[in-house]
Amino acid sequence: MSDEQKYTIQGLEEYIRQGEPLQRERGETWRVAIGLQQVDGLTPSEYLLDTAQKHIEGDISIGEAKRLIDAYYKSAAGRKEVENNRTEEADKVSARITEILTEKTFSFAPTQLTSIHRRLFEGIYKQAGKIRDYNITKSEWVLNGKTVYYASADTISETLNYDMGQERAFNYADMNVDDAISHLTRFCANIWQIHPFCEGNTRTTAVFMIKYLRTLGFHVTNDVFAEKSWYFRNALVRANYSDLTQGITETTAYLENFFRCMLLGEEHDLRNRTMHVEWNKVQNRNEVQSANKAVQSAEMAVILPPKCKFCTLEEIALLRIVQGNPSVTQKELAVQMSKSERTIKTITVHLQEIGILRRANGKRNGYWEIIGEGQ
Repeated sequence: MSDEQKYTIQGLEEYIRQGEPLQRERGETWRVAIGLQQVDGLTPSEYLLDTAQKHIEGDISIGEAKRLIDAYYKSAAGRKEVENNRTEEADKVSARITEILTEKTFSFAPTQLTSIHRRLFEGIYKQAGKIRDYNITKSEWVLNGKTVYYASADTISETLNYDMGQERAFNYADMNVDDAISHLTRFCANIWQIHPFCEGNTRTTAVFMIKYLRTLGFHVTNDVFAEKSWYFRNALVRANYSDLTQGITETTAYLENFFRCMLLGEEHDLRNRTMHVEWNKVQNRNEVQSANKAVQSAEMAVILPPKCKFCTLEEIALLRIVQGNPSVTQKELAVQMSKSERTIKTITVHLQEIGILRRANGKRNGYWEIIGEGQ
């Protein structure tokens, strides 16, 4: 990430830390949208930052922000930016990602994926929203220049339909969080490996997954996607690459670390160089794995009590909201998690019964306590 891009993202921190709730939400969404440009090495302009700030402060709508950016790149100043680098793509796609993530709509289907791609890249890529009709390879830094084997062009639609059909039929009820995250990361890696579009697959997959994870009750517009999107892409690569002659097998371990940071608030080593296929030749694999496991166990114990390891995704999502706002009401929980109040009551009662959650200080001025937190 360039110094300019870091400055652009960090310039939104004040809104996230000190702004009103709506400003914080908008600030987080813009940070994610801008950070995702990192996957293709793109740097948004200062004009984009100024426009984003106007939207965050409520001076303009997201639609007006998009129109301002479109007009800017028709002006002399905007054309000069294009001559120097690919800032037009970064700026326009950032605004479009922000618009999509702001919307409270989602359809779990291949058509949703293609719709997201079209909306992100219309006017930027000639094949925006269209399934590629030729086979591709890509030289990957993390693989020492090798490529992942992407889906054959003549099987893309069939494979997308199959993978999404399998996920749609999958039942997360009563599944512990470790197994659920393992399943989610494999689904995400599979969708990305299909690589249905000529360009822009990682950003499209990221937006689709954020929207999908929200339907499961998670708030995922946070620092991880904003600051570690290049790690996200490399983790997807490693989840889909094997070379048995070199002792390399596909693994979702790196992607799982990313998801655990994003969904559970854990802290893992998200350095890109640790994923490079040459990394284990200069590091002792067993020592690294042992150290990581020790750190992960300690961090999990600090953030949520050990019992939470056996919670479902919905229960973890509720606990994360309670952790950030102990005074949250069941009605507010229902809104944030897109669940009925009856469902929220069932979840909170169960968490109290198994000794993870309790209600303190009475009904009127009460608040939630997570039992064992911080131990």
